Amino acid sequence: MQQTIKTRSGRALIVPTPEEDAAINAGIAADPDTHEVTDAEFAHMRRMGRPRLASPKIPTTIRFDADVLDALKGTGKGWQTRVNEAMREWVKTHTR
Repeated sequence: MQQTIKTRSGRALIVPTPEEDAAINAGIAADPDTHEVTDAEFAHMRRMGRPRLASPKIPTTIRFDADVLDALKGTGKGWQTRVNEAMREWVKTHTR
């Protein structure tokens, strides 16, 4: 019976059986284009990800009336980006 592990995000990962794991490792060992990563090589590896933004967004809390929030969310995916753009335009035209 295959064992599964649930991640925090809810994804289910299937753990290979010992026989499958042995076959995977044998295939890796037989591949001339691969090698076991040493501790020194592993220490020099960096985690990949998105590049840092010059001006990252700042999380905040704002209170909207329920009907306003429903209308904003009703515009579909990306509604927060559209609200940010609308607020940017408002700030441009309403400076002190």
